[in-house]
Amino acid sequence: MTVQEAIAAADAVLPGTPAPDGEIDVRWQAVIRVAEFLQSEPEAIWPFVVHWGASADPDLRMAISTCLLEHLLEQHYDRFIERVEALAAASPLFADAVSHCWIDVKTSHDARPERLKRLRRASRPDPS
Repeated sequence: MTVQEAIAAADAVLPGTPAPDGEIDVRWQAVIRVAEFLQSEPEAIWPFVVHWGASADPDLRMAISTCLLEHLLEQHYDRFIERVEALAAASPLFADAVSHCWIDVKTSHDARPERLKRLRRASRPDPS
């Protein structure tokens, strides 16, 4: 399977509806198949993340956040952080996806960890 085939297969089942509790969710499985290409094809995956990361469906946003976006930033931080910040600032739904990322960037020589923490905090919905 190519990245384009994985994306096409995922697009065919999205947005869909969440699976009942205890059942395998085909939507999450499709997103996981796309994630298999994060290391080798991040640019091909980015438009998919942009589109579905701003979905009105909170469960789908969570799938994008935890299966794609956080790993995209872990593996390709320098390449995508500015795009993620800009999109989070422009889209409250994408900002919500960002707020659910648990990103572990272990560096002691730069500002990555703190920048990511600030981004997550800024992306959380206002409780008021």
